[in-house]
Amino acid sequence: MKAILSTFIFLFLSFMPKLSMAQKDVTHQQLIWYAYFLTVPIDKNWSVVAEIQERHFVHPFAQHQLSLRTHLHRKLGARGWEASAGFATFFQSPNYPTSDLNLVVPELRPHVEFANKHTLQKLTLDHRFRAEARYFHQLNVEETKLEDGYFFGSFRFRYRILASYPIWKINEKLVVKVIAGDELMVQAGKKVRYTFDQNRIILGLGLVVSPGLNVEATYQKWINQRETGGYYNRDILRLTLNHRLNSGSSK
Repeated sequence: MKAILSTFIFLFLSFMPKLSMAQKDVTHQQLIWYAYFLTVPIDKNWSVVAEIQERHFVHPFAQHQLSLRTHLHRKLGARGWEASAGFATFFQSPNYPTSDLNLVVPELRPHVEFANKHTLQKLTLDHRFRAEARYFHQLNVEETKLEDGYFFGSFRFRYRILASYPIWKINEKLVVKVIAGDELMVQAGKKVRYTFDQNRIILGLGLVVSPGLNVEATYQKWINQRETGGYYNRDILRLTLNHRLNSGSSK
């Protein structure tokens, strides 16, 4: 029953943004993301995760985003649930690679989340529910320079379902898996002009190198609603390195 419900949610989230984009102003863009995730276990229940992500446009080459995030995780029982809380800093460049404006705007995002991972034979399903608050740096009226301080922008609620399935066991250590998923983000707050924020459809491959190391290459279709109206329709190649230290290394 849970697998059927997850599949229904996945299909619903996949088609909803495409329907909402019909007859809208759409801007197409191509990007590459590079991500590194480091997990440091504290004990059998607690761990710390640090991540860095670099994002840039392809044509023409231009910086889009740099993000730094740290979060503390706690396992909840033996059914695959865990809770976490963390904080991120984003450095946002203009959303158009041809922009003459070189201003980079910092954004602060504290977050809390609950996640559940379970396996159905060889299929692994990962559900993540995240709530984050967004604080933007103050700008002057012309938005040509930063001013002192931050202001609260909105809350954002995110649900992601991610599935992985091994398709090729090269040897005892190396395993290739296929990855597919979807993430929906909606906004809330007094100054929010629209509720739907963005949707990310994910498809790719992962290579398990060891119990503590794997790499992923995924394609993401990122549909992002613009505050000024219309949508960004982004094609993204994401390269990710996931690194987990063993318990002995963390002592």
